[in-house]
Amino acid sequence: MKILVIGSGGREHALAWRLAQSPRVQKIYVAPGNGGTAQPPLLENLPLQDTQALIDFARQEKIAYTVVGPEAPLAAGIVDAFRAAGLRIFGPTQAAARLESSKDYAKAFMLRHGIPTAAYQTFTDAAQAKAYIQAQGAPIVIKADGLAAGKGVVVAQTLDEALDAIDHMLGADGAFGAAGAQVVIEEFLSGEEASFIVMCDGQHILPLATSQDHKRLLDADLGPNTGGMGAYSPAPIVTPALHNRIMREVIQPAIQGMAKDGIPYTGFLYAGLMIGDGADAARALKVLEFNCRMGDPETQPIMLRVKNDLAEVFDHAVDGTLDQTDIDWDRRTAVGVVLAAAGYPEAPQKGAPITRLAPDTDTCVTFHAGTTRQDGQLLTCGGRVLCVTALADSLRRAQQAAYDAVNQTLFEGRQYRRDIGWRALATPPKHD
Repeated sequence: MKILVIGSGGREHALAWRLAQSPRVQKIYVAPGNGGTAQPPLLENLPLQDTQALIDFARQEKIAYTVVGPEAPLAAGIVDAFRAAGLRIFGPTQAAARLESSKDYAKAFMLRHGIPTAAYQTFTDAAQAKAYIQAQGAPIVIKADGLAAGKGVVVAQTLDEALDAIDHMLGADGAFGAAGAQVVIEEFLSGEEASFIVMCDGQHILPLATSQDHKRLLDADLGPNTGGMGAYSPAPIVTPALHNRIMREVIQPAIQGMAKDGIPYTGFLYAGLMIGDGADAARALKVLEFNCRMGDPETQPIMLRVKNDLAEVFDHAVDGTLDQTDIDWDRRTAVGVVLAAAGYPEAPQKGAPITRLAPDTDTCVTFHAGTTRQDGQLLTCGGRVLCVTALADSLRRAQQAAYDAVNQTLFEGRQYRRDIGWRALATPPKHD
């Protein structure tokens, strides 16, 4: 079979890499792809982003099904367009993707369907937003309502920081354009974050392996929020008992709620969770956000742990028969460390030659994100450049293997965190 993967990041490279290991796969096209997804004979980049051009290509090449990686084409309605053309595709419709494309919509949805989440208010007027912040105090969380590539969230520790965020989003800065023309202001939640991702075919739910992302740029969870600086899987904080609670209190109500609202949900559903302290049955459990796709960089360690034929799993997902399949997970732990460009996240520098890459092995793979090939040379072309991902029989050994490979990977200005996995290791991070 031939498969089309939409996207250009590390998530899409990891999905294509795992799908390419299926004996059923003849070819995987990645549109538009990156410097790592052009790997003949199985992987080939497709320089197309226009939806109609992709539809025409899928018809011409008799693509078995399409998998959509990033949020932007989902929010633009690519799934609706493919289905209208009679083509098989995995992802949520434009209406369902509002769970991610509008944080105000998502918060109202959660309240309507009894899904636990932080208290909030939504604003379009900067003066009113600032008055609310002054009344609430800090710490407090300010979020751009629309899609902002994972960088539209400010966890403000002081009032000045919160007020500056309002100026940044709603004021003359207009940092996120239309995405920041409305902001959601939430209460600050303390605890430990975890990523809980499932596949859904409109009726049946298949949970994926748990994971934990590291959003802040710097060690010790300092610095600005980013799209994610590293992740590991599984996340020990999600015990079997807590897993059952998440399914019962978050995932099932979300899927059932979408159906009740007349919007059956298909695709990946990602719940970003805040988990409080205490015994599992009594821990505070709240949803920070819903995403309508797999996380990046969570996808990279999760894909490294898949053991069976993922192409077959997607077949069932598209056909509405997810209850007839499962994923066989490697019991080992996977750790992914993101190497970002100098200046990331505000102004990443592009065009630096990547002079050395760690060799891929059965247990260590470098997934590309912001890379491109020009005249036979691999160059940086984005903020998050690579995700070096390793698998081992303990988190500490996986962490060590990942950082050993990071030390073999070179490009000018690279920056990365040195403490990925610190929470699960109960190792207080150092910051200098």
